[in-house]
Amino acid sequence: MHIEVIKKQFNDKFGDPAGEVYASPGRINLIGEHTDYNGGFVFPGAIDKGMVAVIRRNGTGRVRAWSVDLQDYAEFTMEESDRPEASWARYIFGVCREMVKRGAHPGGFDTAFAGDVPLGAGMSSSAALESTYAFALNDMFSLGIDKFELARIGQATEHNYVGVKCGIMDQFASLFGKAGHLIRLDTRSMEYKYFPFHPEGYRLVLLDTAVKHELASSAYNKRRESCEHAARVVRENGHPGVEFLRDVTMDMLNEVKEKLSEEDFKRAEYVVGETTRVLAVSDALERDDYETVGRMMYLTHDGMSRLYEVSCEELDFLNDVAKECGVTGSRVMGGGFGGCTINLVKEDLYEGFLAKAKAQFAAKFGHEPKVYEVVISDGARRID
Repeated sequence: MHIEVIKKQFNDKFGDPAGEVYASPGRINLIGEHTDYNGGFVFPGAIDKGMVAVIRRNGTGRVRAWSVDLQDYAEFTMEESDRPEASWARYIFGVCREMVKRGAHPGGFDTAFAGDVPLGAGMSSSAALESTYAFALNDMFSLGIDKFELARIGQATEHNYVGVKCGIMDQFASLFGKAGHLIRLDTRSMEYKYFPFHPEGYRLVLLDTAVKHELASSAYNKRRESCEHAARVVRENGHPGVEFLRDVTMDMLNEVKEKLSEEDFKRAEYVVGETTRVLAVSDALERDDYETVGRMMYLTHDGMSRLYEVSCEELDFLNDVAKECGVTGSRVMGGGFGGCTINLVKEDLYEGFLAKAKAQFAAKFGHEPKVYEVVISDGARRID
């Protein structure tokens, strides 16, 4: 992304002097899918694609914002009644409002921003946008808000101003990201630990099916209910300490198999297995054992497809091609029903894998998958 382009459009819109430059990244999640609402672990990393904003105080109570990508302008105050119509502007407005609700008072500012996180590919462009402004306003106006609370401000923006009931992972990864490291986040305790991710001789690449099957929200809610029900049944049958499926072992689940529907049992089996896989990946990363990491990725895909049933024909097809090409690890990333696979590929297999995946996918589905190579990078920051 060219910062000079954003600076030029900022100057064209708002005149000199130049503002400060801030950036926040999108994210991937290596493993730990559908675990957040089960009190489990996620394993995100910030990536080298994100949002960049030029911001300058304007000495008023107004925000004047220019979207470089959409070539659209919005102006608003920080009063609740002044919610902007443009959906993109609500992310900035929401961050301001959530700060005000917490007793922090950023002043007015002028801003222009742009991003290179692919939209709709599951890399959290919205969290990158929220984190850019949360981090920037906290820094510029010396508001003294800690990074955890900045992540919650981004999450609350999604809930209250965008209408998306997301977890905390996306904003957390965007703010806490560290180059060359993935972050294992315990979504129950919010404890986190950095793990080295230096896969020399490998590349990390996303293949985007560019499809999104309907059903996603109702199917998501149904799976969440299945998980909560299974945890409750285990708790009521001799395991009072169970709060979430994250606390359940396969032995405990098998004890109540007859008391669960086949569907609920399958959903729970996936989540219990995913908790085990996340911990196995933690150990493997400490040893630079990327073969084990890859094996766990394939097991996660199998579980999401066969047990959790959130994959689709296109995602399963790409996963099969990855296996045929000897790719180290591949799985659906994100909620499922479309979107991307994330693939850990040896350098010498990379070009052949991409060529085969593109050609075979296009032959079957009529279009090539989009390809996004990503590098694990730093989180929100000011660019001097």
